[in-house]
Amino acid sequence: MIHLSRASALAAVLGGALMLQGCVVGAVVGTAGAVVGTGAKVVGGVAGAGIDAVTTSDEETRARRERQQRDWEREQRRCRQREAQGKRC
Repeated sequence: MIHLSRASALAAVLGGALMLQGCVVGAVVGTAGAVVGTGAKVVGGVAGAGIDAVTTSDEETRARRERQQRDWEREQRRCRQREAQGKRC
């Protein structure tokens, strides 16, 4: 197992963090101290877990679209009810 120096490990973690989005960046940077000084395999594992955390599966995308559609339909029903009462949407 190849061990990276502390500086190389920190550079790898911070470089990987730049590719991540949102709060995952904070989580990866926050755990950088735990990763520094460990093997390259651990660094790769952390980066891989971060990538999994920010990617969206087809099922998640479908569920989000369905939820947005339901919200839009609910708002349209409320608007029609307000218009029927003589109010503006």
